[in-house]
Amino acid sequence: MNSPSVQIAEYQPIFKEHFKNLNLEWIQKYFKVEPHDLEQLDNPEMYILDKGGQIFFAIYQNEVVGTVALVKNSATDFELAKMAVSPKYQGIGAGKALCAYTIEVAQKAGAKILWLESSRKLTPALTMYSKLGFVEIPMGETPYSRADIKMQIVF
Repeated sequence: MNSPSVQIAEYQPIFKEHFKNLNLEWIQKYFKVEPHDLEQLDNPEMYILDKGGQIFFAIYQNEVVGTVALVKNSATDFELAKMAVSPKYQGIGAGKALCAYTIEVAQKAGAKILWLESSRKLTPALTMYSKLGFVEIPMGETPYSRADIKMQIVF
């Protein structure tokens, strides 16, 4: 499910700094970086990959322009997390391509639920999530002070 000009690549160690920097860019623009952010961004292997999760990257004209993590919480419960697209590349379909690809991978991996936490300030992202099938559910506990909306897809 790639946009004609945006390709999706799986995590490779050479992409590690892109994962961190793309996320820090948007978090610092709208919010403050929190301890749980740094845990995942500094140690994606331990917090995401070694637990059966995956990290994907949007590549546009040979440049990494976006990223997203698929965090595996159990055999059937997955989280879409750390979604980021560089501001200068927003609007080219990178976020949609990443999100659609992650939904597809989660479903193939046996997910029954794919959920995310976000902020109501991020209207374009929330609109995209809704268009791709996410629906709002009760918030519950979260490690992020910025998160004020939880959405999920049930497969």
